[in-house]
Amino acid sequence: MSQVSVSVHILEREYQVMCEEDEREALVASAQALNGRMRDIRSTGRIVGGERIAVMTALNLIHELMQQKTAQSLSDRALAARLQSLDATVAVTLERIGATETNGTAQGS
Repeated sequence: MSQVSVSVHILEREYQVMCEEDEREALVASAQALNGRMRDIRSTGRIVGGERIAVMTALNLIHELMQQKTAQSLSDRALAARLQSLDATVAVTLERIGATETNGTAQGS
């Protein structure tokens, strides 16, 4: 793929960012989401200055990402436990079927 230059606007400033052509839409959407988050923080009036707004936005985004990873990890562990339980159930069932077939064959001889 070829790289393209994409113009994005964040807090009334324009940035030129290079990305792969097929990633352009995702980059624009990400920039719009970031701009929205930064505007929200700025609108509270408690934080002044672009750098501070950017740092607070980054901290909030990382915090959310870490919460999602924790939730995903818990979900993955629950799924692994459920799969292990199902595996054990299948093994017991196959063992019973095998025992029944063996007994049936032995009795039928």
